[in-house]
Amino acid sequence: MKFEIKEEFYIDNQEVKIISGAVHYFRIPPTHWRQTLYNLKAMGCNCVETYVPWNLHEPRKGHFDFSGLADIVKFIQLAEELELYIIVRPSPYICAEWDFGGLPAWLLATDGMRIRSQHPAYLQAVSEYYAELLPKLVPHQFTHGGNILMVQVENEYGSYGEDKCYLKYLVDELRKYLDVPLFTSDGGWKEVLDAGTLPTEGILATANFGSDAPENFKWLQAYQEKNNLNEPYMCMEFWDGWFNAWQKPIIMRDPEETAEEVRKVLKYGSINFYMFQGGTNYGFYNGCSDAGETNEPQITSYDYDAPLTEWGAPTAKYFTIQKVIKEEVPAAQIAEPIYPEMVALGNYRVEESVSLFSVLDEISQPIQNDYTLPMEKIGQNFGYTLYRSQLHGKRLVPKLKVVDALDRVQFYLNNQPVATQYQESIGADVSIELVKEDNELSLLVENMGRNNYGPKLVADTQRKGIRSGVMEDIHYLSDWTHYSLEFSCSQLAKINFSKESDYATPSFYRVFIELDKVNNTFLDCRTFGKGVVFVNGQNMGRYWNEGPVRSLFIPDYFWQEGVNELIIFETEGVLIEEISFTNAPIID
Repeated sequence: MKFEIKEEFYIDNQEVKIISGAVHYFRIPPTHWRQTLYNLKAMGCNCVETYVPWNLHEPRKGHFDFSGLADIVKFIQLAEELELYIIVRPSPYICAEWDFGGLPAWLLATDGMRIRSQHPAYLQAVSEYYAELLPKLVPHQFTHGGNILMVQVENEYGSYGEDKCYLKYLVDELRKYLDVPLFTSDGGWKEVLDAGTLPTEGILATANFGSDAPENFKWLQAYQEKNNLNEPYMCMEFWDGWFNAWQKPIIMRDPEETAEEVRKVLKYGSINFYMFQGGTNYGFYNGCSDAGETNEPQITSYDYDAPLTEWGAPTAKYFTIQKVIKEEVPAAQIAEPIYPEMVALGNYRVEESVSLFSVLDEISQPIQNDYTLPMEKIGQNFGYTLYRSQLHGKRLVPKLKVVDALDRVQFYLNNQPVATQYQESIGADVSIELVKEDNELSLLVENMGRNNYGPKLVADTQRKGIRSGVMEDIHYLSDWTHYSLEFSCSQLAKINFSKESDYATPSFYRVFIELDKVNNTFLDCRTFGKGVVFVNGQNMGRYWNEGPVRSLFIPDYFWQEGVNELIIFETEGVLIEEISFTNAPIID
């Protein structure tokens, strides 16, 4: 079989319109992959597209993971079984509303690091990552009897830089292993197409947009004419919905309006729905949007108002798009979709709790330094960092402030809450009364997600924790102890729930749940404050009573028959005495 890119896409000399949908294997439980891919095909699609998140596959430098949610080979094999073509985007930057755009946080430990550039340490890291990842894709290429049609070079690079030498480096690295066609994807206007493409290297240029196909494809046409090209038009990201941030209303798009915009794209060429199913930002992997002076961390749900919901149920948008696909591409095969089963698991009493401060030295190895270090400099990628120092003498401290910290800081004096600062309030003076001769100052700093897009996507702006220091009056305090709280399985296993509890402090709550059968369910978080939830040691993501989503989707994949352990880390001084599960999400 032969795949060719001429004035159109061809497979075995037959013209093909690619109708694809974005499915991120890392946001969907593996037990749901087959159902999702079946529903993709049933909507009329013949192709699945996925990003590949570097930070998931190489969580620590030189330590690689391709298991569980990261088992990209199994995902590709399932797509092949269902006879779906595949587009892979191992960019190494993916954006995707994913922490740091998929770039690993350990890059930030290198002084002078410049990502998405010719910085030697960055290029070396990319090469070493590709040497592990790309050989796994080789046997699944269309040229080797598999279904991978195309692979992307970088991602929307024209919205970030114009370094053609960097892009050519990536092309050379990809071509060391792969022989299927390569492509770029950028916004549909002149400046970004000029900056992010490689016409002289034979790399197909595609455009990303969510409406007005004639206008966007007009610029793609102008690009082709300028470079004497005659290539097929493809919208590599048709934005059929949008992502959501904390403290903001859910963004929705009308199904009929969306479908009519899809019709316009199909009249011009091929399409990839971004997203087909959004899924969930498990763990601490949610990204953060650049909102100018502030940032907007994305929520745990990546529902995206896509044709399939976060949990995989077809929506009205699914059926309006399916109808348009059949009308515009009569050869498309459609079918009835599959619906997931959702269960309300009931209510459970919380019997155990313990204060973070009671177990801190048991679960985290303290790191001493004379000044505060950012998270990445103590070998930590995600989660929370607790900074601790001493203040001496009974007195009033009228001006205590944190200088240059990300993202949210909670102040405690002798383990009692004093203040919380977030966004614009970080750096404001805090007044505290020292009532003892020796006082312990603790600062719990939460990394709420690194930027995934925009001008802040550089190393100096993405380091988390306290980046400069803590000042009393006009001098910096010294002698700091750092505690890393990334909450790995091994760290959670060290929590001693027999120690002292104090719900006014950051606390762990534990519940044991016995199940005869594993199910898909939602944890009701309306009575919680802010924190994260773990099921059998796996991080289900963040919750926050600021909304807009007040529940967490916990699929069957994370449960086990028999006894299950659920741990809540709550930071807001909220007493949690009972938890409950529902069969539907709770949205403000």
